[in-house]
Amino acid sequence: MIKILYFISLFIWFHPAFAVMSLETKAVNQTIDRFHLAAAEANFDEYFKLFSDDAVFLGTDGNERWTKEEFKTFVIPHFSKGKGWLYESTKRNISLIEGAEVAFFDELLNNNNYGQCRGSGVLIKVDNEWKILQYNLSIPVPNELSDNIVGLIQNAKKTPK
Repeated sequence: MIKILYFISLFIWFHPAFAVMSLETKAVNQTIDRFHLAAAEANFDEYFKLFSDDAVFLGTDGNERWTKEEFKTFVIPHFSKGKGWLYESTKRNISLIEGAEVAFFDELLNNNNYGQCRGSGVLIKVDNEWKILQYNLSIPVPNELSDNIVGLIQNAKKTPK
């Protein structure tokens, strides 16, 4: 019985479908890691090379929904001064869609200014490379603080600027 289980596990481990999944997951991880590294280094070209042409970046403010070109305009003043941002992933989950052409992910991030954040998004395969189609940066709010935070947001919207 142990021999049978051993051979089944070998078959699963070395079966091409499972090998592709692990290689694709690794490639998606590498793309997201390169994305964070390029932001930390304020490397404009590398950073935007990792986005698909029709990418969207969603920031922490509800009004921050940028196309790739709009986000470039936002980023240029920061990166041109050598000022990037460091978000270190502490936990990441990746889900590949059958056929391994689309991947969804979510990750917990640590940032010196904001503390714990969450990044989530979608990657697509373009010319055999993983590109970020959508990235969503958010600040998770503990449930016990939600009522107070929602109240602050509602009051801020009511206050004339």
